[in-house]
Amino acid sequence: MTQTAETDYSERSKVESWRLHILVEAGYPLPLAEKLAHSEADLHRSVDLLLRGCRPETAAEILL
Repeated sequence: MTQTAETDYSERSKVESWRLHILVEAGYPLPLAEKLAHSEADLHRSVDLLLRGCRPETAAEILL
């Protein structure tokens, strides 16, 4: 693996870890938070759906 590829992987891993933290704090159960953190789902929309009263399972269906 080249240095650039390793750096890209490391940066992506850090971002996904941060996203996971935000999603769990927002109220997603860990398995759903992991799926969302590793996806291209919009983080702000993910949190906003829960703030508006959407159930985590329903929000994940909408987002994924």
